[in-house]
Amino acid sequence: LVCVISLMVKMNRAPNGGFLLPLCALSPSTSLKFSSSSVHHRPKRGWIWNQFFVLEEHMGPDAQYVGKLHSNSDKGDGSVRYILSGEGAGTIFIIDEVTGDIHATKSLDRERKTHYVLHAQALDRNTEEALEPKSEFIIKVQDINDNAPKFPDGPFVASVPEMSEVGTSVFQVTATDADDPTYGNSARIVYSILQGQPYFSVDPKTGIIRTALANMDREAREHYAVVIQAKDMAGQVGGLSGSTTINITLTDVNDNPPKFPQKNYQLYVPESAQVGKPVGKIKANDEDAGINAEIKYSIINSEGANMFSITTDRDTREGIISLKKPLNYERKKTYTLHIEGMNTHIDPRFSYLGSFKDTATLKITVGDVDEPPVFSMDYYIMDVYENAHIGTEVGAVTARDPDSRNSPVRYFMDSKEEGVRYFSIEEDSGVVRTTQPLDREDMPWHNITVMASEVDNPSLLSHVPVTVQVLDVNDNPPEIAADEEVIVCESSRPGQVIQTVTAVDKDDFANGQRFSFALPSQLPVNPNFTLKDNEDSTASIIARRRRFNHLTQELYELPIVVWDGGEPSLSGTSTLTLRVCPCQRHGRIRTCQGEAFLSSAGLSTGALIAILLCIVILLAIVVLFITLRRSKKEPLIISEEDIRENVVTYDDEGGGEEDTEAFDIIALRNPAAAEELKFRRDVRPEVRQHCGPPRGRRSPSVELDVVDVHEFIKQRLVEADMDTSVPPYDSLQTYAYEGQGSPTGSISSLDSPGTHSEQDYNYLDDWGPEFQKLAELYGEADSDVTT
Repeated sequence: LVCVISLMVKMNRAPNGGFLLPLCALSPSTSLKFSSSSVHHRPKRGWIWNQFFVLEEHMGPDAQYVGKLHSNSDKGDGSVRYILSGEGAGTIFIIDEVTGDIHATKSLDRERKTHYVLHAQALDRNTEEALEPKSEFIIKVQDINDNAPKFPDGPFVASVPEMSEVGTSVFQVTATDADDPTYGNSARIVYSILQGQPYFSVDPKTGIIRTALANMDREAREHYAVVIQAKDMAGQVGGLSGSTTINITLTDVNDNPPKFPQKNYQLYVPESAQVGKPVGKIKANDEDAGINAEIKYSIINSEGANMFSITTDRDTREGIISLKKPLNYERKKTYTLHIEGMNTHIDPRFSYLGSFKDTATLKITVGDVDEPPVFSMDYYIMDVYENAHIGTEVGAVTARDPDSRNSPVRYFMDSKEEGVRYFSIEEDSGVVRTTQPLDREDMPWHNITVMASEVDNPSLLSHVPVTVQVLDVNDNPPEIAADEEVIVCESSRPGQVIQTVTAVDKDDFANGQRFSFALPSQLPVNPNFTLKDNEDSTASIIARRRRFNHLTQELYELPIVVWDGGEPSLSGTSTLTLRVCPCQRHGRIRTCQGEAFLSSAGLSTGALIAILLCIVILLAIVVLFITLRRSKKEPLIISEEDIRENVVTYDDEGGGEEDTEAFDIIALRNPAAAEELKFRRDVRPEVRQHCGPPRGRRSPSVELDVVDVHEFIKQRLVEADMDTSVPPYDSLQTYAYEGQGSPTGSISSLDSPGTHSEQDYNYLDDWGPEFQKLAELYGEADSDVTT
């Protein structure tokens, strides 16, 4: 029974300054057993406590009284213990466990935390059982005016155009007050101007600063410092205040067009200048400030615009001239640029002054520079077959002198690179040749750098990357991929697949990804395993005989010949090692750990067999002991006066009450009394002759005067051995004849006639490694009998 309550409801003030708030709870007579089968009833209101708005910044010497928890289950005898938990419980707020009074031990700051969520609970002091359900309530911190208004982002910078009209909005300031805006006037702010009159004014409610004078001129005075004050308590006496400064600048209007200092300029640019890099600067002056002085430069003639570009530097307001295409002194030696500078922001009030733009002419002279050789390609890709002879040509690079004199070019390689070990380059022709045989399987790619220089000026170098791919030839024979050991189960059958093997070839796909498998033809036929080529680049190892024994031979070697599909085809012979191990049922889990453990311990095969025999003998003794304990006969009633002669043993749940009259021992002690003997009352008697065959039934009228105990027991034994159709099938017949010894010898049913049948103990292999040794022992016994 859980009662959900709200503690955020404001109530009327009590005389002590708090709020009385009745909360729902369980009545004292209501049981606090919460079970799924309980019937839920509306509980009576039992929780009652006072809720207070705790005053912040309390500086009194004593802890501030907050409120009181009280349950109507509390009879005032101290048996109720009140518990307080939640935010600040035990540190900020403490509770008297007996009276339920709550006090605040610390001075609270509403601006740091406005309220605290706590939980109250009433427990029986003796039994610690909950008298009321755990409830949640909130203690709010009451605000006082202890925070002055602040301008968090001040001081401020603002601007207004010169010559603006009166009342033009300049800037708006906003002050913040950390006090509670919903309680009193602690956060009610009023703005006023302390400095900046008569040029500017401020709205007392919104804080918007406006111009107060007309025709303010930037050239007469550009900067103003305006101080704005914000005061809380609606500006009343006793309120707290804060101030900030707004630095206002009168911005310029565009009343001055840009001007180039001169009309004609000259610039020298070498032909080696890089594309995209600056080659010169030009600047037009503007007496205005700010955005009114911003200038956009452009090249207005096509000759200059095709080869050069111009951009504006925002900091210096200069025109930066850059190269768009490579220069070539041999093709064109001079360029003429017509450059225009124009303001980007035009004030229409001053349009009568002109178009606010100016032009200048720039003549660029191209300088002749000795340039390094230029390769015909940015990079080269060559290829060569592996194992090629030393000196085989791989490819050639070409470069020329771009200058007009067309100087001869020489080629060489970077000696610091790894590629110089395998390749060389002819100095005059640029032909790349091998210096040693290459192996694709070792390194399929080589990266080298070829450099070219002019004969007349060797200091000018050009570089070009060259990548050489080593092409594959079929020079690696395939191998069997034997990542893990091949396991042969001892219970393997002829024709059973032991494992499927694959091959690997270091050559690439064109020469090595089609494999054929076979056993070596020069070796005799393997009597244990054979190999089947699956014609999908895999082969299967197949057992050829029945059953393996790791005690006889644990390891087998199987050589396999593999051919690849290359031209010409290569073959390789790999020898696999097959380990014989006992396997669990169906061979799904192969385990050789047990054998490894025993071997590591130094146990020989004979010692292992002896241990297994001892375990079997101990198991047989235990089974025999349990059987004898179960077959021990005890009298039904232990009493000296019990004269009943019936001995009954129940080893099953059959027979019923008729088993109590199964046998009469009087016939054994007094053969003369056999006339009244009832034969096997649990078997329906049938009439047969005394000397008839054993398979028939005896007649109850047979005379037993001349029958001795020996013959009587033999008859009962024959009947018990041959009769398997009547219940109970496993009845135990006991005859307690006290005579002068028995001339009949053993009457055990183990000597009863029967035919010897061969038993197949192979099913023990499926029972797991625990019965493996037992299967081997029985198998050896069968083989001895057969021999």
